[in-house]
Amino acid sequence: MKLSEDRFDNEKRKLTPDTGFNLVSIDYFAEPGNQLYLVEHFEMYQDALNAKKDRKNPEEYFVLYKGAGEEFLCR
Repeated sequence: MKLSEDRFDNEKRKLTPDTGFNLVSIDYFAEPGNQLYLVEHFEMYQDALNAKKDRKNPEEYFVLYKGAGEEFLCR
């Protein structure tokens, strides 16, 4: 999914690492514009994806990373 497709666009851009993969989650009680927070950074995509799947509510987590063309990506 490209980041521009949702309301967390700016927050995701701020939390996307230059290298590796960040697992982030949503704090629904925080103020808009400050609802995403870093859970953990991973060097390997598979590790980040496994960490997301192991969470109690995996749909509330995102893996953020930069693509080969420096585009911001989210899974």
